Amino acid sequence: RYPSDLADERWALIEPVLTAWKARHPSASGHQGGYEMREIVNAILYQSRTGCQWDYLPHDLPPRSAAYYYFAKWRDDGTDQAIHDLLRWCAREEKGRKADPSLVVLDTQSVHSAASVPADTTGRDAGKKVPGRKRCLAVDVLGLVIAVVVLAASAHENTAGTALLDQVAASTPTVSTALVDQGFKNSVVAHGASVGIDVQVVERNPADKGFVPQPRRWVVEQTFGILSFHRRLARDYEHKLSSSASRVYWAMTDVMARRLTRASVPSRRAT
Repeated sequence: RYPSDLADERWALIEPVLTAWKARHPSASGHQGGYEMREIVNAILYQSRTGCQWDYLPHDLPPRSAAYYYFAKWRDDGTDQAIHDLLRWCAREEKGRKADPSLVVLDTQSVHSAASVPADTTGRDAGKKVPGRKRCLAVDVLGLVIAVVVLAASAHENTAGTALLDQVAASTPTVSTALVDQGFKNSVVAHGASVGIDVQVVERNPADKGFVPQPRRWVVEQTFGILSFHRRLARDYEHKLSSSASRVYWAMTDVMARRLTRASVPSRRAT
């Protein structure tokens, strides 16, 4: 087996959601499918962790046709996010917190895109000199993902912030405060007020030299670092922006399932 495969304890966290999904989507012919849902998830996590192409999935995992079929289905109907959110609620409650947060931290990360990614969904981040896409996250104080937005890297931070605030307000109405860095401007603060979220700009101390973590806001940087363990996220290889967001949900699902079952995380050096 592969280090990315779901152990019994981790599969038990996900299995009820996929069993219910399967029951709601019976085949018209009555055929139950040739692959177990657990193996489909193993294929998605293997690709997430190793970064391989669909056609290069090992032969003892379901083939591209089956793995991508379910990946796309779950991406489009929100099943991937439903699994992620369920584990996030469990992870927060295990830490003695309420299921949904009252405070989030927003930030963006520009990543290079693969040559096969459609040009109309990419751009160049003029500040960071990165051609590709912009991965935008809203996370709670534990660094768990609340919202994901993927844009062309040329998109301004204000566009990213507005999109994140809209998603947070729609999915997590308990959020009342958002922390952002100085890259986000007054329009984001104003938009936050319009959706009932107090956006606070965390300013950098002018005396600081080099990289200095900002109190409370550093957790989003930690989350970006954790996501880098999943090589599929080292670049943006996805044709659709929704697929890029789905990759973040699957990576964090893997992270949270390991935390909840006290499973060890494979070393970066070993992969």
